[in-house]
Amino acid sequence: MTSITARNRSSLRLNGTGSKAGGARPQRLGEKLINAGLLTPDELESALQQQSAKGQRVGEALVELGFIEEEQLLPFLAEQMEIPYVILREGLIDPKTVRMLPRSKAEEFGAIVMFKVRGVLTVAMHNPQQLDYIDEIERLTDCRVRPILALSSAIEQLLPRCYDEGFEVDAVTADMDRDAVSVQDDAIHVELQKVESIADGSPIVNLVNYMILQAARQGASDIHIEPGMHQSTVRFRVDGMLREILRPRREFHPAIVSRIKVMAKMDIAEHRLPQDGRIHVVVDHRDIDLRCSTLPTVQGEKVVLRVLDRSNVTFNLNELGIPDDQLKVMKGLLAKPYGMALVTGPTGSGKTTTLYSAIELVKSVQQNIVTVEDPVEYQLAQINQVHANAGTSLSFAKVLRAILRQDPDVIMIGEIRDGETAEVATQAALTGHLVLSTLHTNDSASAVTRLSDMGIASYKIAAAFLGAIAQRLVRRICPNCRTTYYPPAGQLEMLHYKGDHNRQFVRGEGCHECYDSGYKGRIGIYEILQADNELRELIGSGVQAEVIRRWHREHGASDLLAEGLRLAEQGITSLDEVMRVASFD
Repeated sequence: MTSITARNRSSLRLNGTGSKAGGARPQRLGEKLINAGLLTPDELESALQQQSAKGQRVGEALVELGFIEEEQLLPFLAEQMEIPYVILREGLIDPKTVRMLPRSKAEEFGAIVMFKVRGVLTVAMHNPQQLDYIDEIERLTDCRVRPILALSSAIEQLLPRCYDEGFEVDAVTADMDRDAVSVQDDAIHVELQKVESIADGSPIVNLVNYMILQAARQGASDIHIEPGMHQSTVRFRVDGMLREILRPRREFHPAIVSRIKVMAKMDIAEHRLPQDGRIHVVVDHRDIDLRCSTLPTVQGEKVVLRVLDRSNVTFNLNELGIPDDQLKVMKGLLAKPYGMALVTGPTGSGKTTTLYSAIELVKSVQQNIVTVEDPVEYQLAQINQVHANAGTSLSFAKVLRAILRQDPDVIMIGEIRDGETAEVATQAALTGHLVLSTLHTNDSASAVTRLSDMGIASYKIAAAFLGAIAQRLVRRICPNCRTTYYPPAGQLEMLHYKGDHNRQFVRGEGCHECYDSGYKGRIGIYEILQADNELRELIGSGVQAEVIRRWHREHGASDLLAEGLRLAEQGITSLDEVMRVASFD
C-alpha cells in the first residue's frame, strides 16, 4: 500500500510554519486574529498565559476562555497548516466507519474516523501534522488517510459517543434540536411500560422524530416506511414523487412501527390487520397532523404517514395559480344558488385543496355549509364537518341524508364513490342545494359519464350539472439549476405542439437545492367544462364522453395538455413534466 504521508511529508512539515525557507516571517495566529478584528491584544495575552500554564495550544486556550468561537478560529488554523478543517458534529460521521480505528487508538491519537470514500479514510485530528499517527492509522485500517483539522475539545467531547451503543441511529439525528418535534398530550394515552424498547429518549424515538422533522422541512406530503429483507427503507413523497431518505437496519423496523403506533394510539400487539390512526405534533413551532396507516406485508408492516401541514397550503382560489379566465369561470360556478360542481383528477392532484378553497370563497354567516369527508383533512372555521366512516355504518349516503334534514345551503362531499351517494348528491342538487364534490376521472367530460355509469338518469344529470373542473399538479422547474435546451422534434409532435418547433424550452439540470430532481414546488393546470343549455341537451340525450370532449374543443375551451404546454412555454415547467401528467392521445 502506498501511503499518502510519504507524498505529503514535506508539505506537512512546511505547514507548521506556514512559510517556505527564505521567506519573511509569517504572521502568527494571534496577530492574524487581531488584524481580523476578532481578538484584542489583552485577550491574546490572557490566552498566552493560559497556554503556558496548561500546556495548551493558543487556539484552544482562546476558545476555552470564550474570546473566540470555534467556527471563527478554525479557518485561520487551517490556513496556517494548509489543511482542510471541520466543525465536528455527529451527523458528519459514518457510524460503521468510525469503528475501523479502535477506541484506544482514537483516544491516543486524538482522532475520529469520519467516513470512507474509495479506500480513503477522512480522519478528523487535533494534530493533523503528526505523521507517525497517520502512518499508524493507515497500518491499522489498511486504508489511505486524508487528515483534516478539528479542535481537540470537540474530538474529546464527541469521541466517547462514537463508540456507544445506539450511535448508529443517533448519528443520523444529531442535527435535530431536542425540542424540534413535540407530540401533543392528546396524541398519546398508552402505557409506555409495555414497550420498554422504545422508551422516551431512545434512539428509535430520535429516529422517528427525525423522519417527521425532515418531512416537514422538505415539504413532504407522505412518509413511507417500508420493510425489506435486509433493511428498511424510508421514502418521502415531495412534489408528487418519492425519494429515498434513509435505510435503517432491518432489526430497527419493528421498534419504529411500534413507536408510531404508540403515537397514533393504535394497537401495538396487532400485526396482521391494517390499522389507521392520527398523530398531532408540533414541528419547528408549526402544528402538523399526521394521518397514519399500517399495512401487513410479507416482510412486515408498512407504515405510511400523510403529512398535513396547514402552513404549507393555501385555501384561496386567487392564490392557486389559476389563470384569470379559468378563475372567472370557477367563481361563476360557485355563485350559483344550486346545482352540482365536480372536481376530477387522480389521487394527489390537489382536488381537496381546490374544494376547500371553494368553500372558503362561498362561506359566510348567512350560509349553512356542511361537509362529509373520509377523513376530515383540515378543520375549517364556520364549517360543519362530518367524518364519514363505512366501518361504523356511517356511510357517505347515510350522512348526506342526515345533512339534508339540517337545513344546509352548501354541501361538500369528499368523494362520490358509489351509486347511492351519487343518487343522494344529485337529488340534493336538484332540490335547491349547491353540491361540491370530487370524482376520480381523467378529464372533465368523463365526470358526466361516470355519474351515468353509477346509475344516475341522464335527465337528472343534465338538470343538476353545473360544470366539472379537471386538474393536475405539475412540478415547477428549480430556479437554481434551470437551463435552456432544444427538445427533440418527436417529443413536440407527440405533444401535438402547434408553436415554433425551433424554439428553446427550459428544464432543470438537478442540484443540491432540488435533490438533483430539477424541480422545486408545484403548480396546478386546469380544464373546466361549464354547462350551458346546449351541453345539457347533449347530456340529457345520453351521449358518450368523446362527444362531450368534441363539443368542449369546438367551443374553444382549453384542455389539460394545452394548459401544460402554456406553462412549458413560459418556462414554469418542462415538456417532460407535461408528458408525465397530461393526456396527449
